[in-house]
Amino acid sequence: MRELLLGLRLLLGSGRGNRARFLLMVLGGSIGVCCLAAVLTIPSILDARDGRTMAREPRLGKESAGATLELTQSDAYGSQPFGRVFLARGEDAPEPPPGIPEVPRPGVVFVSPRLQEVLDREPGLSGLLPGKVHGLIGPEGLGHPNELFAYIGMRSDQLPEGTSVAGFGKRYVNSPAVEPSTLDILRFTLAGVVLLPLAVFLSVCARLSAATRLRRLAALRLLGLSIKGVQRVNAAETVVAALFGAVLGLAEYGAVNQLVARVGLPGLKWYVDDGTLTATTMAVCLIGCPVLAWFVGRAGAAKAAVNPLATRRSAVAKPPRAWGALLLIAGMGIVVGYCVLGVLDRPPRDTTVSALLVPVAVVLVGGGLVLTLPILSHRLSRRVAAVTGSLSLGLAMRRNEVEPGSALRVASGLVLLVFAASLAQGVLVELNQVSRPNTVQQDYRILLDGIGAVDEKALTLLPGVKGSVTELRSWFDPNLDEPPPEISATVATCTQLSEAVIDTTGCVDGKVMRLTRVGLPPEANRPGEVYPFRFRQGSRQRTVAFTVPRQEVHFHAHALSAVDSDILVPPSMLPKDARPDSSTLVLTSSPDPAVVREVLDGIGGIAPTATVDLVGTNVEGMQQIAVVKALLGAGMVLGLVIGVAAYLVSVTDRAVERRAQVTALTLLGARPRTLRAVQCAQVVLPLAVGLLLALVTGKLTESSYLITGGGAVFWDGEGIPLLLLSALGVVVVAAVGALPLVGRRVNPELIRRD
Repeated sequence: MRELLLGLRLLLGSGRGNRARFLLMVLGGSIGVCCLAAVLTIPSILDARDGRTMAREPRLGKESAGATLELTQSDAYGSQPFGRVFLARGEDAPEPPPGIPEVPRPGVVFVSPRLQEVLDREPGLSGLLPGKVHGLIGPEGLGHPNELFAYIGMRSDQLPEGTSVAGFGKRYVNSPAVEPSTLDILRFTLAGVVLLPLAVFLSVCARLSAATRLRRLAALRLLGLSIKGVQRVNAAETVVAALFGAVLGLAEYGAVNQLVARVGLPGLKWYVDDGTLTATTMAVCLIGCPVLAWFVGRAGAAKAAVNPLATRRSAVAKPPRAWGALLLIAGMGIVVGYCVLGVLDRPPRDTTVSALLVPVAVVLVGGGLVLTLPILSHRLSRRVAAVTGSLSLGLAMRRNEVEPGSALRVASGLVLLVFAASLAQGVLVELNQVSRPNTVQQDYRILLDGIGAVDEKALTLLPGVKGSVTELRSWFDPNLDEPPPEISATVATCTQLSEAVIDTTGCVDGKVMRLTRVGLPPEANRPGEVYPFRFRQGSRQRTVAFTVPRQEVHFHAHALSAVDSDILVPPSMLPKDARPDSSTLVLTSSPDPAVVREVLDGIGGIAPTATVDLVGTNVEGMQQIAVVKALLGAGMVLGLVIGVAAYLVSVTDRAVERRAQVTALTLLGARPRTLRAVQCAQVVLPLAVGLLLALVTGKLTESSYLITGGGAVFWDGEGIPLLLLSALGVVVVAAVGALPLVGRRVNPELIRRD
């Protein structure tokens, strides 16, 4: 207890410099705790969202004459899922679902606030909600504030396909916010992107002003304090700073949650209460961070406690031991093993083992990068200093050789940031494969019933749409006892057809031609057969017959294609100003998720009630991917904040700690330009080496992740230019940030003896 009180007295009575260092530790720790709380709260946000969804899931009941019937339909409004629950209230009505006061009677509709906004903007959408809106669904009945959801009251005879419902609320959710397997990927990624850099950052904050503190602790040891007592004195300072930082960080998170929850992230929005801190999160932050600071503080004081004379006399430090590189070697052994399997095209099939080894490899490689930086900095600095003829470079390298630990504090956060960015790229590649595998084109089928010619033209001109064709169905007399065979016709020019498929052979404009898909057997219709097509021309009905020709167009279609007709009809052969009775518009675009969402939102804006078939892609699946990408983007932002904060805190601390040395060099005649060059070289060299190592290990780790993920892409070459630009930008920012560390004023008091 005496040592703890002594540590607090030294904290408060050691001058402005020490108090400024303490404040810097508190601020740095608060940023780290805020980021930690945000990561730990993500599962709570998703659980709260799924919990409300589970509470409204209907439970099946016994079939009876007076039972309440239910029918759930999930459609799409643009790129958003649109859920409608039709309820036919029976004699024994169950408790209403959460968010509404009662089971709606026939003609009564309850809608979500977001859906009410859409209805005000698009009145035509009310055709999908038969009845009158009587109220809004409360937050307890919605998964998230932006959900499009409605309860619609119907009569029993209007729900012939409805099922009996006994109540609402299940133990599982049919459509979770994130699938469990995808959630595991998200946890793994956030651990690598946020938690690993966060642990390093908190450790850096706990070891600010290391040299100054070590000299003071060595003095206490020489005055008779025991080794454990010296360690406790140092730990007391770091624990108090960590505790104040934890409290401030939790307050910062509360303010951030209030703001971000109301604004939302792209693809994700939640209620403020969903992001409220739980008891577990608060315990981890308020207990875990001070405990980490305690161990870091005790370890940091070991040198001064064991050998105080060497510390006081500024003896040359021993070079860092190479054992820290063992973590990197072990992690890279796992990574390289998986990469070799990928080169041999023998990806591992045992996903259980891979699910354990890959996260272990990420932790080992990330930790190994941090511990290897001082080793590389020391050895490289010694060799460069021995051969260079430059005064600035020589001074910088000798300083790094004597104090290689400074490289760890300054460069580790930015190095881990680049490593984590590479890992995040791999996760995005895998998610894109899951949402849209093995295709280079996205097709949309839109039923044109009720859509006029002007709106149809506007749909073909939407941003992101690169091609369009129209598909017609042949007509038959419904009064016939046995319906005749039908065919479909694609209305398009040869250019339009080639834009919708991979390639075509034998197409001639202006002629009706038979369509034959390469790789599939020919259709049963024969050349010479005649099929009628019905059109509306004003108030008149007109029938146009087309004969199946002999001349063929061979085309290669995409794996998931909407083009699958029997004949090709030129647009010039259709009646002018006529609309077909049954037709479908097929649009094509890039499969990029952002483009798909843009096209779907454009369709929703022009024809909100149109039925859209997103060929090969599920809108709910897209929504899940959007949620995951939003969370992953938030993790990357947190990682960026941690990396930049680690650099700023370390570089500021280093500037304060080096003032005496800079003053001494200035009094010896060193010019400010030389000192600035020294500072830049001291920061840039270890950082450049660390970034190069992070790029290589990061890409290999990303490839091992992709190889074990089961996708078709093993090597992500497209992400390399972005990583290189990011690394170059980091080096430039670090170099510029080191320039102001040499001031113009010379204060000889900084080099007075203690």
